[in-house]
Amino acid sequence: MLTQGADTDQEPTRPTWSRQIEFTLAGIGCAVGLGNVWRFPYLCYRSGGGAFLVPYLLMLVVLGIPLLYMELTVGQYTRRGPVLALATVCPLLKGVGIASVAISFIMCTYYNVVITWALYYLFSSFRAPLPWQNCNNTWNTPNCTNHATNSSYSSTASQEFFKYKMLEQTSGVEDTGVLRWDLFLILILAWILIYFCIFKGVKSTGKVVYFTALFPYVILIALLINNAQLPGALEGIKFFIVPVWDELLSVEVWVNAAAQIFNSIGIGFGSLMAMSSYNDFNNNILKDTLSISIINSITSILAGFVIFSAFGYMSYLQGIPVSDLAVDGPGLVFVVYPQAFANMPVAQLWAVLFFFMLLCLGLDSEFAMVEVMVTSLMDQFYKDVIHIFKKKELFVLAVCFVACLFGIPCVMQVGIYVFQLMDHYTAIVSIMFLAFFEVMATCWIYGVKRLSANLEEMNGHKANIFFRLCWLIVAPVLITVILIFSIIQFKPARYGEYVFPPWGQGVGWIIALASIIWIPLGAIHTLWVLPGSIMEKLKLSLTPYALNEKSNMPYYERGGPGGNPPIAVISPSFDLPEKHPAETYF
Repeated sequence: MLTQGADTDQEPTRPTWSRQIEFTLAGIGCAVGLGNVWRFPYLCYRSGGGAFLVPYLLMLVVLGIPLLYMELTVGQYTRRGPVLALATVCPLLKGVGIASVAISFIMCTYYNVVITWALYYLFSSFRAPLPWQNCNNTWNTPNCTNHATNSSYSSTASQEFFKYKMLEQTSGVEDTGVLRWDLFLILILAWILIYFCIFKGVKSTGKVVYFTALFPYVILIALLINNAQLPGALEGIKFFIVPVWDELLSVEVWVNAAAQIFNSIGIGFGSLMAMSSYNDFNNNILKDTLSISIINSITSILAGFVIFSAFGYMSYLQGIPVSDLAVDGPGLVFVVYPQAFANMPVAQLWAVLFFFMLLCLGLDSEFAMVEVMVTSLMDQFYKDVIHIFKKKELFVLAVCFVACLFGIPCVMQVGIYVFQLMDHYTAIVSIMFLAFFEVMATCWIYGVKRLSANLEEMNGHKANIFFRLCWLIVAPVLITVILIFSIIQFKPARYGEYVFPPWGQGVGWIIALASIIWIPLGAIHTLWVLPGSIMEKLKLSLTPYALNEKSNMPYYERGGPGGNPPIAVISPSFDLPEKHPAETYF
């Protein structure tokens, strides 16, 4: 909750976390999400089990930790959300900050649909027997079987519950079907939960994360203990930890490992940058960086043991090797694993615990994405927002309401296709472009020298040689390689065997451009408002603090602290000003 002056036109002193552990837990909750439970195990399964862990852990060290350290430094130093923070470090690429807000908003509209599915399964788990436990239901087809199979001519009870009962999916994106009212009502419930998690800002978020960030670990450990006792579990765990070394020769495995670290921690989404802007100015950033990134990866590995022990059990029941199981992304959580529950003792208990865990994992990732939008708009348009909505709580309600409206197509019968289209062109296409420009803006244009000096001002010491090398060389090179490989290997969106028609792919590209387009638009706007010739405009646009966000006057005309112009504006070598407290520039 904002402190003094929250209901006036004067922007209040920026609130901070009540306790620093609240930011750490919120950061862990933001990074640890549904992707840890389904995407990481799926990539391991597809990439030869334990072989994936080698590039994954290497990418954590050289890519994940340094880039998270970079984002938290920028957020905490500027004390602003991604829009103003990126406009400060590199005015030319201020559109990167706007793009991160756009991509977070787009993602929060369909990510909450996954929480809706988790709630639907959670409510269904209280039935005995579980509704996906057998084929004796009204929605089942003659091809339904109670036993898992790889046959394309039959489907399991779990598959049919997901497809015909919950989704009631149509044959393709051309057939929109009707609104699934039960899913729509659960979507509203999900947004109500999100609202009450964030409506007081960091004061309410900080309290919620004590539960949502910690409780999933209790359930994961309980599931692991249960699964480890099932017959065949050991074979699944062996598949997970014993590498198939030949897989390391595949470039795709290395790129997937880097992309998983990247997407899991959330580099480029702006969530952690926004949350770090509420830190105390002298907070120890490295401690939070290591806590968030390492616990995130430990969670993925723990989830891997849980999932692969269940795979081993299913391979035992089917009498086939683990490598022959039919596994895909979201289906891993809503089809394959629920089917494993159906054969476990006390099936209802484990189903309830598992889907409640998914709810917790989804909630703290979701409200982190919504917080990006709220924080950025409050930073940029505080007076207008308070004038229109009177209270921040009502503004947060309006944001949640609009996002809920955008999520309605995902809870229609065509919803799974809309979801797949949005996820493919947002989480795969947009984020890679956005991340590339963010790293360029921060690591190369703003510069490692400035970033290191910012750290010294806040924590009393500069970044060590390892982080400086990663920022200067390793991270930009890796991001560039991932981007190029993603472009070369790009495949149009599809759902199972269904390939989207050309107009559907066109809609997907419009979704992608809804975030990417802000990067060139931001650059054009910056060059337009800066004074001088085109070359002078370009030089200023590459100069940090060249724009003052509180007025239309360029910062260099106002002078720095004490009226002296920053050295960074005068010198083309971009040397740092002797002293530039973050709050002074705003």
